[in-house]
Amino acid sequence: MRLIHVLVTEDRRDAVLGALDAKNVDYTVLPAGDRGESEGDLLVEFPLPSDGVGDVMDALQEAGLEEGNYTIIGTAETASTPNMERLMDRYADDFDPLTRRELRSKARDMAHDRNSFVWMIFLSAIIATAGLLVDSPAVVVGSMVIAPFVGPVLTAGVGGVTGDREMLRDSIWLQGLGIVVAVVSSLAFGYLLKTFSLVPAGLEITALGQISSRVAPGLLTVAVGLAAGAASAFGLSTKGPTSLIGVMIAAALIPAAATTGIAVVWGYPLIAVGSLVLLLISIIGINVAALVTLWYLGYRPNGFDRKLWNPRDSTSPVAFALAVVVRSAPCWTTPSTRTSRSSRRAWSTDSRAASSHPRPSPSPSVARPTRSIRSYRTDSSSG
Repeated sequence: MRLIHVLVTEDRRDAVLGALDAKNVDYTVLPAGDRGESEGDLLVEFPLPSDGVGDVMDALQEAGLEEGNYTIIGTAETASTPNMERLMDRYADDFDPLTRRELRSKARDMAHDRNSFVWMIFLSAIIATAGLLVDSPAVVVGSMVIAPFVGPVLTAGVGGVTGDREMLRDSIWLQGLGIVVAVVSSLAFGYLLKTFSLVPAGLEITALGQISSRVAPGLLTVAVGLAAGAASAFGLSTKGPTSLIGVMIAAALIPAAATTGIAVVWGYPLIAVGSLVLLLISIIGINVAALVTLWYLGYRPNGFDRKLWNPRDSTSPVAFALAVVVRSAPCWTTPSTRTSRSSRRAWSTDSRAASSHPRPSPSPSVARPTRSIRSYRTDSSSG
Protein backbone atom coordinates (compact mmCIF):
# COMPACT_ATOMS: atom_id res chain seq x y z
CA MET A 1 0.00 0.00 0.00
CA ARG A 2 1.26 3.48 -0.92
CA LEU A 3 0.27 6.89 0.40
CA ILE A 4 0.94 9.66 -2.11
CA HIS A 5 1.12 13.42 -1.56
CA VAL A 6 1.13 15.68 -4.62
CA LEU A 7 1.36 19.46 -4.81
CA VAL A 8 -0.99 20.72 -7.54
CA THR A 9 -0.89 24.24 -8.89
CA GLU A 10 -4.09 26.21 -9.32
CA ASP A 11 -4.09 26.05 -13.12
CA ARG A 12 -3.71 22.22 -13.08
CA ARG A 13 -6.23 21.58 -10.34
CA ASP A 14 -9.21 20.54 -12.46
CA ALA A 15 -7.16 18.35 -14.80
CA VAL A 16 -5.39 16.47 -12.00
CA LEU A 17 -8.52 15.93 -9.92
CA GLY A 18 -10.37 14.81 -13.05
CA ALA A 19 -7.66 12.21 -13.75
CA LEU A 20 -8.04 10.86 -10.20
CA ASP A 21 -11.81 10.69 -10.59
CA ALA A 22 -11.41 8.79 -13.87
CA LYS A 23 -9.27 6.17 -12.08
CA ASN A 24 -11.78 5.91 -9.18
CA VAL A 25 -9.13 7.07 -6.72
CA ASP A 26 -10.34 8.51 -3.44
CA TYR A 27 -8.40 11.61 -2.43
CA THR A 28 -8.28 14.42 0.07
CA VAL A 29 -7.58 18.04 -0.86
CA LEU A 30 -5.70 20.25 1.59
CA PRO A 31 -4.51 23.84 1.25
CA ALA A 32 -0.85 23.96 0.29
CA GLY A 33 -0.02 26.79 2.66
CA ASP A 34 3.64 27.78 2.56
CA ARG A 35 4.49 24.87 0.22
CA GLY A 36 2.66 26.42 -2.73
CA GLU A 37 3.74 29.28 -4.92
CA SER A 38 0.27 30.85 -4.89
CA GLU A 39 -2.77 30.82 -2.62
CA GLY A 40 -4.72 28.54 -4.95
CA ASP A 41 -2.22 25.67 -4.85
CA LEU A 42 -3.44 22.43 -3.29
CA LEU A 43 -1.90 19.40 -1.60
CA VAL A 44 -3.68 16.25 -2.80
CA GLU A 45 -3.35 13.09 -0.73
CA PHE A 46 -4.58 9.64 -1.79
CA PRO A 47 -3.80 5.95 -1.01
CA LEU A 48 -3.17 3.40 -3.75
CA PRO A 49 -2.30 -0.29 -4.08
CA SER A 50 1.41 -0.70 -4.78
CA ASP A 51 0.83 -2.08 -8.27
CA GLY A 52 -1.35 0.88 -9.23
CA VAL A 53 1.15 3.66 -8.54
CA GLY A 54 2.66 3.63 -12.01
CA ASP A 55 -0.66 3.72 -13.84
CA VAL A 56 -2.09 6.55 -11.74
CA MET A 57 1.09 8.63 -11.81
CA ASP A 58 1.23 8.31 -15.60
CA ALA A 59 -2.34 9.58 -15.77
CA LEU A 60 -1.46 12.55 -13.58
CA GLN A 61 1.51 13.42 -15.76
CA GLU A 62 -0.70 13.30 -18.83
CA ALA A 63 -3.02 15.71 -17.00
CA GLY A 64 -0.17 18.19 -16.66
CA LEU A 65 1.59 17.23 -13.43
CA GLU A 66 5.29 17.81 -13.98
CA GLU A 67 7.75 15.08 -13.05
CA GLY A 68 9.85 17.39 -10.92
CA ASN A 69 6.84 18.60 -8.97
CA TYR A 70 6.57 18.18 -5.18
CA THR A 71 5.63 14.50 -4.74
CA ILE A 72 5.97 12.12 -1.81
CA ILE A 73 5.34 8.38 -2.18
CA GLY A 74 5.29 6.67 1.20
CA THR A 75 4.33 3.28 2.57
CA ALA A 76 1.04 2.75 4.37
CA GLU A 77 -0.01 -0.28 6.41
CA THR A 78 -3.65 -0.23 5.28
CA ALA A 79 -6.28 2.15 3.91
CA SER A 80 -10.07 2.16 4.12
CA THR A 81 -11.76 4.19 1.36
CA PRO A 82 -14.96 3.66 -0.66
CA ASN A 83 -13.13 2.46 -3.79
CA MET A 84 -10.09 0.73 -2.25
CA GLU A 85 -11.42 -2.83 -2.73
CA ARG A 86 -12.20 -2.07 -6.37
CA LEU A 87 -8.71 -0.68 -6.91
CA MET A 88 -7.09 -3.70 -5.29
CA ASP A 89 -9.07 -6.06 -7.51
CA ARG A 90 -8.17 -4.03 -10.59
CA TYR A 91 -4.42 -4.07 -9.94
CA ALA A 92 -4.22 -7.50 -8.28
CA ASP A 93 -2.90 -9.32 -11.37
CA ASP A 94 -0.90 -6.44 -12.84
CA PHE A 95 2.87 -6.41 -12.80
CA ASP A 96 3.67 -2.76 -12.28
CA PRO A 97 7.34 -1.92 -11.71
CA LEU A 98 8.32 0.96 -9.50
CA THR A 99 8.09 4.45 -10.89
CA ARG A 100 11.27 6.27 -11.86
CA ARG A 101 11.21 8.21 -8.61
CA GLU A 102 10.73 5.09 -6.51
CA LEU A 103 13.42 3.26 -8.48
CA ARG A 104 15.99 6.01 -7.97
CA SER A 105 15.09 6.32 -4.29
CA LYS A 106 15.36 2.57 -3.69
CA ALA A 107 18.67 2.40 -5.53
CA ARG A 108 20.11 5.30 -3.53
CA ASP A 109 19.05 3.63 -0.29
CA MET A 110 21.18 0.62 -1.24
CA ALA A 111 24.26 2.73 -1.94
CA HIS A 112 27.06 2.72 0.64
CA ASP A 113 29.51 5.44 1.50
CA ARG A 114 33.03 4.78 0.31
CA ASN A 115 34.58 4.00 3.70
CA SER A 116 32.00 1.44 4.79
CA PHE A 117 32.02 -0.13 1.31
CA VAL A 118 35.80 -0.57 1.33
CA TRP A 119 35.81 -2.01 4.83
CA MET A 120 33.06 -4.51 4.05
CA ILE A 121 34.82 -5.60 0.85
CA PHE A 122 38.08 -5.96 2.78
CA LEU A 123 36.49 -8.13 5.46
CA SER A 124 34.58 -10.26 2.95
CA ALA A 125 37.81 -10.85 0.98
CA ILE A 126 39.62 -11.95 4.16
CA ILE A 127 36.82 -14.39 4.99
CA ALA A 128 36.70 -15.68 1.41
CA THR A 129 40.46 -16.25 1.38
CA ALA A 130 40.30 -18.25 4.60
CA GLY A 131 37.33 -20.24 3.33
CA LEU A 132 39.09 -21.11 0.08
CA LEU A 133 42.30 -22.22 1.81
CA VAL A 134 40.44 -24.46 4.27
CA ASP A 135 38.15 -25.60 1.44
CA SER A 136 35.00 -24.72 3.40
CA PRO A 137 31.88 -23.84 1.36
CA ALA A 138 30.14 -22.48 4.47
CA VAL A 139 32.87 -19.92 5.13
CA VAL A 140 32.89 -18.87 1.46
CA VAL A 141 29.12 -18.38 1.55
CA GLY A 142 29.55 -16.25 4.68
CA SER A 143 31.89 -13.95 2.78
CA MET A 144 29.25 -13.53 0.08
CA VAL A 145 26.60 -12.48 2.59
CA ILE A 146 28.50 -9.43 3.83
CA ALA A 147 29.92 -8.28 0.47
CA PRO A 148 28.08 -5.07 -0.58
CA PHE A 149 28.60 -5.35 -4.34
CA VAL A 150 24.85 -5.29 -5.07
CA GLY A 151 24.61 -1.58 -4.23
CA PRO A 152 26.94 -0.13 -6.91
CA VAL A 153 25.77 -2.71 -9.47
CA LEU A 154 22.15 -1.63 -9.15
CA THR A 155 22.89 2.08 -8.96
CA ALA A 156 24.95 1.74 -12.15
CA GLY A 157 21.99 0.20 -13.97
CA VAL A 158 19.58 2.80 -12.61
CA GLY A 159 21.94 5.61 -13.56
CA GLY A 160 22.18 4.23 -17.08
CA VAL A 161 18.44 3.89 -17.71
CA THR A 162 17.53 7.19 -16.07
CA GLY A 163 20.30 9.27 -17.62
CA ASP A 164 21.92 10.08 -14.27
CA ARG A 165 25.54 10.47 -15.33
CA GLU A 166 26.83 11.15 -11.82
CA MET A 167 25.18 8.04 -10.37
CA LEU A 168 26.52 5.88 -13.20
CA ARG A 169 30.05 7.25 -12.93
CA ASP A 170 30.23 6.88 -9.15
CA SER A 171 28.84 3.34 -9.30
CA ILE A 172 31.36 2.17 -11.90
CA TRP A 173 34.19 3.79 -9.94
CA LEU A 174 33.03 2.09 -6.75
CA GLN A 175 32.85 -1.32 -8.45
CA GLY A 176 36.38 -0.94 -9.77
CA LEU A 177 37.59 0.10 -6.35
CA GLY A 178 35.87 -2.89 -4.76
CA ILE A 179 37.50 -5.35 -7.16
CA VAL A 180 40.95 -3.90 -6.52
CA VAL A 181 40.44 -3.93 -2.74
CA ALA A 182 39.20 -7.54 -2.81
CA VAL A 183 42.17 -8.81 -4.88
CA VAL A 184 44.80 -6.88 -2.93
CA SER A 185 43.30 -7.86 0.44
CA SER A 186 43.29 -11.56 -0.42
CA LEU A 187 46.82 -11.28 -1.79
CA ALA A 188 48.12 -9.59 1.37
CA PHE A 189 46.30 -11.97 3.69
CA GLY A 190 47.52 -15.02 1.76
CA TYR A 191 51.07 -13.70 1.83
CA LEU A 192 50.94 -13.33 5.62
CA LEU A 193 49.54 -16.83 6.03
CA LYS A 194 52.24 -18.37 3.87
CA THR A 195 55.13 -16.29 5.27
CA PHE A 196 54.40 -17.09 8.90
CA SER A 197 53.55 -20.74 8.12
CA LEU A 198 49.96 -20.43 9.26
CA VAL A 199 48.97 -22.88 6.54
CA PRO A 200 50.54 -26.27 5.75
CA ALA A 201 53.89 -25.86 4.01
CA GLY A 202 53.08 -28.32 1.25
CA LEU A 203 49.58 -27.00 0.56
CA GLU A 204 48.62 -27.45 -3.09
CA ILE A 205 45.89 -24.98 -3.92
CA THR A 206 45.07 -26.84 -7.12
CA ALA A 207 43.84 -29.75 -5.00
CA LEU A 208 41.27 -27.56 -3.22
CA GLY A 209 37.82 -27.88 -4.71
CA GLN A 210 36.76 -24.31 -3.88
CA ILE A 211 39.73 -22.95 -5.84
CA SER A 212 39.85 -25.43 -8.72
CA SER A 213 36.27 -24.53 -9.64
CA ARG A 214 37.26 -20.90 -10.22
CA VAL A 215 40.47 -21.19 -12.22
CA ALA A 216 38.98 -20.10 -15.56
CA PRO A 217 35.75 -18.69 -16.98
CA GLY A 218 33.19 -21.04 -18.45
CA LEU A 219 29.70 -21.05 -19.87
CA LEU A 220 28.11 -21.81 -16.51
CA THR A 221 29.95 -18.99 -14.73
CA VAL A 222 28.86 -16.53 -17.41
CA ALA A 223 25.29 -17.78 -17.05
CA VAL A 224 25.46 -17.26 -13.28
CA GLY A 225 26.61 -13.67 -13.74
CA LEU A 226 23.92 -12.85 -16.29
CA ALA A 227 21.19 -14.45 -14.18
CA ALA A 228 22.36 -12.62 -11.05
CA GLY A 229 22.33 -9.27 -12.83
CA ALA A 230 18.86 -9.83 -14.29
CA ALA A 231 17.49 -11.03 -10.94
CA SER A 232 18.90 -8.00 -9.16
CA ALA A 233 17.21 -5.65 -11.63
CA PHE A 234 13.87 -7.46 -11.26
CA GLY A 235 14.17 -7.35 -7.48
CA LEU A 236 14.98 -3.65 -7.51
CA SER A 237 12.11 -2.70 -9.83
CA THR A 238 9.53 -4.53 -7.73
CA LYS A 239 8.48 -4.23 -4.10
CA GLY A 240 10.46 -7.26 -2.94
CA PRO A 241 13.75 -7.24 -1.00
CA THR A 242 17.12 -7.44 -2.72
CA SER A 243 19.26 -8.76 0.14
CA LEU A 244 19.26 -12.37 -1.11
CA ILE A 245 19.98 -11.20 -4.64
CA GLY A 246 23.04 -9.39 -3.32
CA VAL A 247 24.41 -12.72 -2.08
CA MET A 248 24.09 -14.12 -5.62
CA ILE A 249 26.01 -11.18 -7.08
CA ALA A 250 28.75 -11.54 -4.48
CA ALA A 251 28.94 -15.27 -5.23
CA ALA A 252 30.14 -14.46 -8.73
CA LEU A 253 32.74 -11.91 -7.59
CA ILE A 254 34.25 -12.33 -4.12
CA PRO A 255 35.51 -15.96 -4.41
CA ALA A 256 37.04 -15.24 -7.82
CA ALA A 257 38.84 -12.17 -6.45
CA ALA A 258 40.17 -14.19 -3.50
CA THR A 259 41.31 -16.96 -5.86
CA THR A 260 43.32 -14.41 -7.86
CA GLY A 261 45.17 -13.19 -4.78
CA ILE A 262 45.86 -16.72 -3.52
CA ALA A 263 47.18 -17.83 -6.90
CA VAL A 264 49.59 -14.89 -7.05
CA VAL A 265 51.02 -15.69 -3.61
CA TRP A 266 51.37 -19.43 -4.31
CA GLY A 267 53.02 -18.76 -7.68
CA TYR A 268 50.40 -20.02 -10.14
CA PRO A 269 50.24 -17.35 -12.86
CA LEU A 270 47.81 -19.25 -15.09
CA ILE A 271 45.32 -19.67 -12.27
CA ALA A 272 45.72 -16.01 -11.31
CA VAL A 273 45.07 -14.82 -14.84
CA GLY A 274 42.19 -17.26 -15.33
CA SER A 275 40.42 -16.26 -12.11
CA LEU A 276 40.99 -12.58 -12.88
CA VAL A 277 39.43 -13.02 -16.32
CA LEU A 278 36.54 -14.85 -14.65
CA LEU A 279 36.12 -11.93 -12.25
CA LEU A 280 36.10 -9.32 -15.03
CA ILE A 281 33.69 -11.31 -17.20
CA SER A 282 31.36 -11.78 -14.25
CA ILE A 283 31.25 -8.09 -13.29
CA ILE A 284 30.68 -7.04 -16.89
CA GLY A 285 27.95 -9.65 -17.38
CA ILE A 286 26.18 -8.65 -14.17
CA ASN A 287 26.12 -4.96 -15.12
CA VAL A 288 25.01 -5.60 -18.69
CA ALA A 289 22.24 -7.97 -17.58
CA ALA A 290 20.96 -5.49 -15.00
CA LEU A 291 20.96 -2.64 -17.51
CA VAL A 292 19.21 -4.67 -20.22
CA THR A 293 16.59 -5.93 -17.77
CA LEU A 294 15.74 -2.42 -16.56
CA TRP A 295 15.54 -1.29 -20.18
CA TYR A 296 13.21 -4.20 -20.95
CA LEU A 297 10.96 -3.20 -18.04
CA GLY A 298 10.39 0.16 -19.70
CA TYR A 299 12.81 2.48 -17.96
CA ARG A 300 14.29 5.04 -20.33
CA PRO A 301 16.32 8.21 -19.86
CA ASN A 302 14.39 11.37 -20.65
CA GLY A 303 17.35 12.74 -22.54
CA PHE A 304 20.55 10.95 -23.51
CA ASP A 305 23.61 12.69 -22.19
CA ARG A 306 26.43 12.57 -24.71
CA LYS A 307 28.92 12.74 -21.84
CA LEU A 308 27.28 9.81 -20.06
CA TRP A 309 30.17 7.50 -20.95
CA ASN A 310 32.98 10.04 -20.73
CA PRO A 311 36.13 7.91 -20.57
CA ARG A 312 38.05 10.56 -18.65
CA ASP A 313 35.69 10.14 -15.70
CA SER A 314 35.62 6.35 -15.67
CA THR A 315 39.15 5.19 -16.41
CA SER A 316 40.70 5.94 -13.04
CA PRO A 317 39.60 2.69 -11.35
CA VAL A 318 40.55 0.69 -14.42
CA ALA A 319 43.99 2.28 -14.55
CA PHE A 320 44.47 1.63 -10.86
CA ALA A 321 43.48 -2.02 -11.30
CA LEU A 322 45.87 -2.46 -14.22
CA ALA A 323 48.67 -0.84 -12.21
CA VAL A 324 48.14 -3.29 -9.36
CA VAL A 325 48.19 -6.23 -11.78
CA VAL A 326 51.38 -5.02 -13.46
CA ARG A 327 53.14 -4.33 -10.16
CA SER A 328 52.24 -7.77 -8.85
CA ALA A 329 53.33 -9.52 -12.05
CA PRO A 330 56.86 -10.32 -10.75
CA CYS A 331 55.25 -12.32 -7.95
CA TRP A 332 53.72 -14.64 -10.54
CA THR A 333 57.15 -16.05 -11.50
CA THR A 334 57.64 -19.50 -10.04
CA PRO A 335 61.06 -21.08 -9.43
CA SER A 336 60.48 -23.45 -12.35
CA THR A 337 59.76 -20.62 -14.73
CA ARG A 338 62.80 -18.70 -13.51
CA THR A 339 64.96 -21.79 -14.10
CA SER A 340 63.56 -22.30 -17.56
CA ARG A 341 64.15 -18.66 -18.42
CA SER A 342 67.78 -18.96 -17.23
CA SER A 343 68.19 -22.10 -19.34
CA ARG A 344 66.76 -20.33 -22.37
CA ARG A 345 69.15 -17.42 -21.89
CA ALA A 346 72.13 -19.82 -21.58
CA TRP A 347 70.97 -21.72 -24.67
CA SER A 348 70.64 -18.52 -26.67
CA THR A 349 74.15 -17.46 -25.58
CA ASP A 350 75.63 -20.82 -26.68
CA SER A 351 73.81 -20.74 -29.98
CA ARG A 352 75.07 -17.23 -30.73
CA ALA A 353 78.63 -18.37 -29.93
CA ALA A 354 78.25 -21.36 -32.20
CA SER A 355 76.88 -19.27 -35.03
CA SER A 356 80.04 -17.10 -34.98
CA HIS A 357 82.09 -20.09 -36.30
CA PRO A 358 81.64 -21.08 -39.97
CA ARG A 359 79.80 -24.33 -40.53
CA PRO A 360 81.91 -26.92 -42.52
CA SER A 361 80.65 -27.74 -46.00
CA PRO A 362 79.41 -31.26 -46.62
CA SER A 363 81.91 -33.80 -47.92
CA PRO A 364 81.73 -34.60 -51.64
CA SER A 365 81.57 -38.31 -50.83
CA VAL A 366 78.22 -37.93 -49.09
CA ALA A 367 76.75 -35.55 -51.64
CA ARG A 368 74.00 -37.19 -53.66
CA PRO A 369 72.81 -36.14 -57.08
CA THR A 370 69.29 -34.77 -57.17
CA ARG A 371 66.84 -34.97 -59.96
CA SER A 372 64.10 -32.52 -60.50
CA ILE A 373 60.48 -33.60 -60.41
CA ARG A 374 60.03 -32.59 -64.02
CA SER A 375 62.90 -34.84 -65.25
CA TYR A 376 61.57 -37.73 -63.19
CA ARG A 377 58.17 -37.45 -64.77
CA THR A 378 59.76 -37.29 -68.22
CA ASP A 379 61.76 -40.48 -67.64
CA SER A 380 58.79 -42.35 -66.23
CA SER A 381 56.56 -41.36 -69.13
CA SER A 382 59.18 -42.39 -71.69
CA GLY A 383 59.51 -45.72 -69.96
